[in-house]
Amino acid sequence: MFQNLRVRLLLSYLIVMEAILILFSGGIYFLFSRSLSRQLDNKLMTLAEVVAPTFSQVKHQGTQYFTQLGNDNLFNSKTQAIEWFDSEKRRLGSHGNLVVPFEPQPGLLTLYSSKRSSSSRIRTITLSVSLNSSNFQQSSLKGYIRISQSLTELEAEKNQLLLNLVIATLATLGLVTLGGFWLTENAVKPIEKSVQQQKQFTADASHELRGPLTAIKASIDIMSRHPERLHDKDLRKVGAIASATEQMIHLVEDLLFLARTDTPNLQSNPKWTQIMLNNLLQDLVDLLEPLAQEKKITLDYQDLDKVWVMGNEGQLKRLFSNLIYNALNYTPAEGFVMIRLLQNNRWAKVSVKDTGIGIHSKDLPHIFDRFWRADKVRHRSGGTGLGLSIAQSIAHYHRGKITVESQIGIGSYFEVIIPILEIKKSY
Repeated sequence: MFQNLRVRLLLSYLIVMEAILILFSGGIYFLFSRSLSRQLDNKLMTLAEVVAPTFSQVKHQGTQYFTQLGNDNLFNSKTQAIEWFDSEKRRLGSHGNLVVPFEPQPGLLTLYSSKRSSSSRIRTITLSVSLNSSNFQQSSLKGYIRISQSLTELEAEKNQLLLNLVIATLATLGLVTLGGFWLTENAVKPIEKSVQQQKQFTADASHELRGPLTAIKASIDIMSRHPERLHDKDLRKVGAIASATEQMIHLVEDLLFLARTDTPNLQSNPKWTQIMLNNLLQDLVDLLEPLAQEKKITLDYQDLDKVWVMGNEGQLKRLFSNLIYNALNYTPAEGFVMIRLLQNNRWAKVSVKDTGIGIHSKDLPHIFDRFWRADKVRHRSGGTGLGLSIAQSIAHYHRGKITVESQIGIGSYFEVIIPILEIKKSY
């Protein structure tokens, strides 16, 4: 139980922390990428403003004029290009190794030189060069200047940042996992200790209550043997006390059994023996047959195979008697209860089918919970709500399990499977 709790807590912690790390890393990558793009645009704008006054000289003298100015601190001929165009967008000259096979378009643009991949993207800024006319005070377009920058280096920086963030996230997640183990262990320990203390208290209290209840039952039995000494009203009271004491004894025994099952150091480790399920079930059917006749219920037992198992006979009797008694208890008169035993591969299968009131589908996941009862009909049965929980504990203790199918108004079908020891040809 606590192992599953540790796993769930750790997974929840890791999922939350991973989501936080991914969002944090994504935010850093977005802000850094945006900052690099702005820096590049500012760089291109600055270079364009520096190059703009050279339009007339380059138009008449060629690009040699610009080369003579010496702008190596602003311009990188390997990754950038400067182009001059006339008013008809015809190239007048260019400087730099970067080739941009597109007409100039005023403004900031991102172009793709070939395929749409990060390695072929180019960022450009194009400025219009105008000349003011002295006669009409109007601007006339002289041409364009385009500054281009390859985004290869920018994308490389972004990819390196992304790789670093992934590595940092994985490393942080590893540390978070180690921290999660430590936090989970420290968070579960107090809960585990509290539950163990509760189980210990239940076992101790149940054990201590057995003595007084046994004494009360013995005293009531003695009083019941001498009814002549009691008044009629006192007899009814004694009967009520005897009934309540019997219920308390069953409840204490159930609680003590569950406490021993849940807590390994409290288990009495009963000796396992070879058990023939055919005989065990037949004895239970014979024992409960009077109850079935009293309620006018048909109780049918079919053993299709001779099945031997290894286990504790007392516990297995308790397991199957709980299932059969529940089937008889919740089946109305003229109903039908069938017990069936067969072998399937290396498993013994015991099914208990009834035509009782049934269990609602929404209640099926809870029927093995302790002290749980589905409705008022089952509440009036007088049980403690521990029978099916005990049956499940016994099945698990014998390395088996219980499954259930049920429909309201149709009935219920319980099936127990436990490992088989061997099959013998004769009794």
